[in-house]
Amino acid sequence: MTTATHSSPELRGACATVITSREPEICLEGPAGTGKSVSILWKIHRAAQRYPGMRALIVRQSRESMSQSTLVTFESHTLSPAWYNTLARGMQRRVRQSYRYPNGSEVVCGGLDKPSKVMSTEYDLIYVNEARETTEEAYEDLSSRLRNGRMPYQQLLSDTNPDAPTHWIKRRAAAGKLDLLPTRHEDNPRYFSGGVWTAEGRRYLDRLERLTGVRFLRLRKGIWAGAEGQIYDEWDDAVHLCDWFAPPPDWPRFRAIDFGFTNPFVCQWWARDADGRCYLYRELYGTGRIVSDWAKDIERYSAGERIEWTVADHDAEDRATLDAAGIRTYPAHKMVKPGIEAVQKRLRKEKDGRPRLFIMKGCTVSRDPRLIEAKKPASTAEEMGGYIWAPPLANRAPKEEPLKINDHGNDAMRYFVAELDGMGHYSAGAVW
Repeated sequence: MTTATHSSPELRGACATVITSREPEICLEGPAGTGKSVSILWKIHRAAQRYPGMRALIVRQSRESMSQSTLVTFESHTLSPAWYNTLARGMQRRVRQSYRYPNGSEVVCGGLDKPSKVMSTEYDLIYVNEARETTEEAYEDLSSRLRNGRMPYQQLLSDTNPDAPTHWIKRRAAAGKLDLLPTRHEDNPRYFSGGVWTAEGRRYLDRLERLTGVRFLRLRKGIWAGAEGQIYDEWDDAVHLCDWFAPPPDWPRFRAIDFGFTNPFVCQWWARDADGRCYLYRELYGTGRIVSDWAKDIERYSAGERIEWTVADHDAEDRATLDAAGIRTYPAHKMVKPGIEAVQKRLRKEKDGRPRLFIMKGCTVSRDPRLIEAKKPASTAEEMGGYIWAPPLANRAPKEEPLKINDHGNDAMRYFVAELDGMGHYSAGAVW
């Protein structure tokens, strides 16, 4: 909320309330850019100084995603220059495991994609950044580690942008288990000062104003909104997102590609188990690179794997580039509605209570900072809640075409499912 040159941040609203609250569970919620993370990080930094030997954990679903988000905020907008020199200088953020204070306090950094590294010790404070990304089960597991006893209280802190109104965070707050505190853009003095928007604030809000649909409602307005006209009503993060695991070597593997440069390029790796269930276990998802560069990454990440087939969008030049790199592709089945219906079928639960399609958490190889800065999806999983039908026109029936925004991972997934389920050029007539 302020730069590291200040001795303490200017805190307003719920961002000030969280500093003194000792409620067992607190979550700051609100649109993007209200100062949620700075206020919680300041509380942790202050507690580390006040209580020698205390231990705090800063955790997110993916450790990799912290390096260019949460840890930047901690080092650049929370620590003073003197504290930065004491705690942070000399080690790259991407490999940092903790910040050690002279009085014996320690602030640990971790990801729930590697739970053994964060669940093997005890803490006084735990901060779950972007709690909507994780599950309630993982959140509750973290609470079991609050028993270090170096502070007069232990606390589970979190922050989040709004999600669907049915999200477990809202349900937990409604049940009285979680103190959910709303924040506003006006709470952030970087953006709003002296009763007016700062130049930086105007630029930031202008970027948010360009968002559309459910992302505008959540990230600009702070509304817990479901996507009106959502195509995959069956999608449920708690059901279809699973922990990452290495697919067994005998599982068949496949790839699906959607081309892009300004828009994201997507390459997905899928594995199919003996019961026909499919798992997205790896994906490249990013912008600003030519196909020949992506081809090198595809080869590198596919090393040692036997890929049954690869389907791709129909761009002849891009497919030729892949072919020249030794990556043979088949043209994807492009009929939209049959492909969507095939994905919908796989997302529905079977008699055993499980669907036939999953996305592994943390399967994206690296998150594109340009997409993150623009508040756009940076993975297929992040597209799912906002994949909606285009509004009906006079010559088009409702639910006929998807809205062609933030759909590149969904296109690749549709290509894969259509091919696997017998609609495409390679596997037509096959039974899986």
